[in-house]
Amino acid sequence: MPRTVWLNGAFMPEDEAQLPIFDRGLLFADAVYEGLGVLDGHIIDFAHHMARLRRSLSELDMAEPMSEAALYAALTDLITRNTMTEGFLYLHITRGAHDRDYLYPANLTPNIFAFTQDTHDAPTLTLASAPDIRWARRDIKTTNLLGQVMAKEIARKAGADEALMVDREGFVTECGAMSFFMIKDGALYARPLLGELLPGITRQTMLRVARAEHLVIHEERYTLEDTFTADEAFATGASSYIQPVTQIDGHIIGSGAPGPVTQILRTAYLAAIRADFAARAD
Repeated sequence: MPRTVWLNGAFMPEDEAQLPIFDRGLLFADAVYEGLGVLDGHIIDFAHHMARLRRSLSELDMAEPMSEAALYAALTDLITRNTMTEGFLYLHITRGAHDRDYLYPANLTPNIFAFTQDTHDAPTLTLASAPDIRWARRDIKTTNLLGQVMAKEIARKAGADEALMVDREGFVTECGAMSFFMIKDGALYARPLLGELLPGITRQTMLRVARAEHLVIHEERYTLEDTFTADEAFATGASSYIQPVTQIDGHIIGSGAPGPVTQILRTAYLAAIRADFAARAD
């Protein structure tokens, strides 16, 4: 049975969904997106994703195409139509279509679409380092992802599951499609955002959970070499939640198995998300 997608307010089979070749998302990556996790048939951290989406749209001077309530209704309907219990939900908004020109006219009609996707995450991750060559505005969640594509290809050729990007000064930024953290001497190390990283929604919720678990948190930069001697490491993402990292550039992290702090955080994170679902239902 073909997957159902949502495009400009209509549900349709995926092979019927089309956008014009003059869409500015295609020509200029003039578009923003959100990747949302689905657990127990519910969207994880929807309000936080919408806050980030509104900020991305505002930074690019793009209008919000519809209300948050209407968007939530459409996306939950899409999940139901695809009978998804757990997986990934992708939302994409472009400025609209117009003849190719760097300057765009006012009041273009945005194109908006969404689809669901099954996930097949491994229980643990191995990482390979790659230079972070992305543009400077990493805080905006745009569809300009060529830097991440290239980093992930470096990791694939190295036999790793995911990339760990490193800036020009040798400091770790984040993974190709996930946020990255390490544990050392019982403390959690997180690189501060400062406009240099994407403000990950799962990152945000995980840090809130870590504080509730009374973990010591150091928001500071650290080098690739620092990660090699970490006791534990993990990555966070919308549909992978908290995923242990067992190897970086061939260096075994800790015991080479998911560490105790990582496992505590994952369990507490999932409990917090399900508690949020229950509170929203009341």
